[in-house]
Amino acid sequence: MEQLLGTGVALVTPFKEDFSVDTTALERVVEHCIQGGIDYLVALGTTAESATLSKAEKQLVADVVVRANAGRLPLVLGVGGNNTAAVVEELKSLDLSEFTAILSVSPYYNRPTQEGIYQHFKAIGAASPIPIVMYNVPARTGSNMLPETTVRLAKDVPNIVAIKEACGDMVQIDQIMKGKPDDFLVISGDDFTALPTVLAGGSGVISVLGQGLPAGFSTMIEQGLQGKSDEAYELHHALLPAMQLIFEEGNPAGIKSIFESLGICSAVVRLPLVEASLGLKNRIAAYLKSHNKVYA
Repeated sequence: MEQLLGTGVALVTPFKEDFSVDTTALERVVEHCIQGGIDYLVALGTTAESATLSKAEKQLVADVVVRANAGRLPLVLGVGGNNTAAVVEELKSLDLSEFTAILSVSPYYNRPTQEGIYQHFKAIGAASPIPIVMYNVPARTGSNMLPETTVRLAKDVPNIVAIKEACGDMVQIDQIMKGKPDDFLVISGDDFTALPTVLAGGSGVISVLGQGLPAGFSTMIEQGLQGKSDEAYELHHALLPAMQLIFEEGNPAGIKSIFESLGICSAVVRLPLVEASLGLKNRIAAYLKSHNKVYA
């Protein structure tokens, strides 16, 4: 899956002041990413606030991303949940012709066993007409998909081609690297571990910060993939304050504050999330003032 090498980004869903989807701003976000050197785009992930979008709004967001992208970059669509049968039915009803793969999160809230996680993804694999990127994010789901489960699925289900791994544990990531098939991709799901994952043999990242500062982030990952660790770590250390800032009060409040400072979209988020505090916004703006010319 060469289309999923390098830097992907989990796109935000911009909102207007009345909390409706701002399609014009979403087009600007997509263009900002493309012009900044991002390799592929992910629509309707966690960062898109997909949990608060209606079915019609999700379709709108997908349509706008497809239209704005205009065939330039590979596209990934978030399709996941904790009701396996519902995810399978959704996959059967969607037009996935414009998408390279789907991103599907490990079941949250139910806290299934490892066998339950395995059977969930096996069922999705049987239903999906396009390749699947599994998503492990224990901080959000309440359960951790262990390396042996990931490797088992990679070997048993032909169209499961990658994992977005956001466990934040390099030992776990190394265990996946050691056991996986050669053509199975390990994608960092965490901006902080993106470069270490790449240098350990990973294929890239699905980033949050990367959409705000695409040039810097994509260059860092490219350098990492080329084995230029010194140059890549120089960029990593320059971008690290921004990583810390955007997650300080939760995602996507932080990254939307970056976009607000850049004049690309508003910082509006939907409840139960709230906008970043004024103090955080000011610190983000100060960072951008000193770094944006180089990294955006």
